[in-house]
Amino acid sequence: MALVTQQEQQRIAEAIAQVEQHTDAELVTVLAARSDDYRYIPVLWAALAALLLPSLLLLTHLAADLIVATQLAAFCVLALLFRHPAVQHRLIPRRVRHWRAANMARRQFLELGLHHTDGDTGVLMFVSEAERYVEILTDRGISAVIPAEHWSAIVEGLVTALKAGETLRGFESAIAQAGELLAAAVPKTEGNANELDDRLVLIGYP
Repeated sequence: MALVTQQEQQRIAEAIAQVEQHTDAELVTVLAARSDDYRYIPVLWAALAALLLPSLLLLTHLAADLIVATQLAAFCVLALLFRHPAVQHRLIPRRVRHWRAANMARRQFLELGLHHTDGDTGVLMFVSEAERYVEILTDRGISAVIPAEHWSAIVEGLVTALKAGETLRGFESAIAQAGELLAAAVPKTEGNANELDDRLVLIGYP
């Protein structure tokens, strides 16, 4: 189930539409359930544990075939155990989670066409729920006039709101703050069209 209801998604879309009335920038928001299934992580940990097991079993003087069978059984059991979401999450280093989320953010930037806007004014506000990851990516037309560090406070505020379970408030506040920066740096010009959908893009939710 998504962190936001249909009604809340509509409010986010309306907030984006309001912002784009005052800027040439194209703001897109993405909420992903997770950035990777990490299927390989449980297998890697189970394999490592299984490889270390024989050195312990040698102390028991078991026959070689029993050691191998025990090793195989341990691998299968641990691989299944480590696939449990609560366990799997603790096995994945934070650096790996954020690396995967950052990769997904950049894929979405390209897949949603933010690099093809008139004037290179695409702005992506990306959130990955499982990784607790937030990033704002901007195209050349925006990064040339708004330094990257200006987005840091907006990202931190959105992360804080998400941790508190206030997803809608976090998005609305982040969008409003982004709108202030964008309206000042790339104000609306006559004839500028809305090139990208204002809706919140959901990924990985039923």
